[in-house]
Amino acid sequence: MPAIELTPPLAVVVMGVSGSGKTSVGEHLAARLGCAFVEGDRLHPEANVAKMAKGIPLTDDDRWPWLDLIGNQLAEARGRGESVVVSCSSLKQTYRDRLRRESGGTLYFVFLTGDPKVLEQRMGARTGHFMPASLLQSQLATLESPENEAGVVTVDIDASVDTIVDKAFDGITALTGA
Repeated sequence: MPAIELTPPLAVVVMGVSGSGKTSVGEHLAARLGCAFVEGDRLHPEANVAKMAKGIPLTDDDRWPWLDLIGNQLAEARGRGESVVVSCSSLKQTYRDRLRRESGGTLYFVFLTGDPKVLEQRMGARTGHFMPASLLQSQLATLESPENEAGVVTVDIDASVDTIVDKAFDGITALTGA
């Protein structure tokens, strides 16, 4: 993993397909880093939420405005001199590149990856989320692994949240030299 020079404030995107634990890991990682957490799903336009709730996968055209909102959240935090952790699926390299551009500085990614059976099990167990388990295969098909991109920490999700957060934290601190 190539090291990247830390440019404060720190901006981190916790990414992966639905069911990978982005929200839980993001919240805990933000607490560990002593910064704010932004739930990317809450920034989806209502039309996106309605589409996904019906089991219809989003298109790139659906995602661009949402990604721009997330990029703006990252840039605004950076502009205030604040670190931030954001959850966002960031399934394609073009999405990650757009977030990098919109964030206005160095952006780190924590890629949560795992066995599709574990993901299905997690999605089946959660309640109150708009994303149906039926869209998991669509997300897995769309996913372009970021593992060879700079500034990415890959963490397997087949562990406790604390263990996953420890690995994410250690990876981010190794990348930043902190």
